[in-house]
Amino acid sequence: MRLRSGLLIGLFGLVVVLLGGWYFTIAIALLTYIALLEFFRMAEFTGIKPATKTTLFSCFIITISTYLEAIGLLDREIYNSILPICAVGICTWLLLQPKSGTISDIAASIFGLFYLGFLPSYWIKLRVIQSTLANSYDGLLSLKSFSNSSGLYLTLISCLLIVASDIGSYFIGKSFGKKPLSPISPGKTIEGLIGGVLCSISIATFFGFLLNWYHPFLIGILYGTLVSLMALVGDLIESMMKRDAKIKDSGTFLPGHGGILDRIDSYIFTPSVIYYIIILLRYLN
Repeated sequence: MRLRSGLLIGLFGLVVVLLGGWYFTIAIALLTYIALLEFFRMAEFTGIKPATKTTLFSCFIITISTYLEAIGLLDREIYNSILPICAVGICTWLLLQPKSGTISDIAASIFGLFYLGFLPSYWIKLRVIQSTLANSYDGLLSLKSFSNSSGLYLTLISCLLIVASDIGSYFIGKSFGKKPLSPISPGKTIEGLIGGVLCSISIATFFGFLLNWYHPFLIGILYGTLVSLMALVGDLIESMMKRDAKIKDSGTFLPGHGGILDRIDSYIFTPSVIYYIIILLRYLN
């Protein structure tokens, strides 16, 4: 059951990334909707009462508006106003409740908006980005037949690097791990961290040469390291929240895998960092 669920998750992710557009956007909205319900469930276990419905609606608006802005149907200034307006709306909703909200209620609601609304929306930005990582020709592999946006292979590679980092961390940590990395997740080791980073760098460098990126070694090292570390941060953040809520899994949505948040935690912080690194490299080139 666990293997079957894992294969279905991977296949679903591959299909929606390849399709892009509204398919990818709706998939992000659906996954983050379920993950946000799981996050608020954890928060409620600690006695917090967040603005669940208002935050869910706000996250949906952020996801849809991100795609509209990315394809040029929404003005950049209007898009930039949506996050603060949603935050004000959430706080106002908490103020209007019969029982006044607490600092924890406000903090959990606004963090949920940022954590599972704003940050995941960068996958949409990354999927449509026009990168300047490649030289004038496409190298040994061209994915233009799938999409006229280089964001397709950047999205696919980023997801693959997260998987490679996770696999490398697990097997290297299991074989050679001795030094604990963090009390938040006792099973993780420093050796596992190094193994995960090296696997991620290796895959990133391979694609750097395959796709003829500028300075494939340097970009491969930067790209692979950042993806691996951001995946680790996402994993540890969710582990910290589950530890506080005193639960093993965020939910039971996926048989053998726990909740949706358990599966996507490594994918939350990655896209924003990669997106802005690519923007920076665009200016440097």
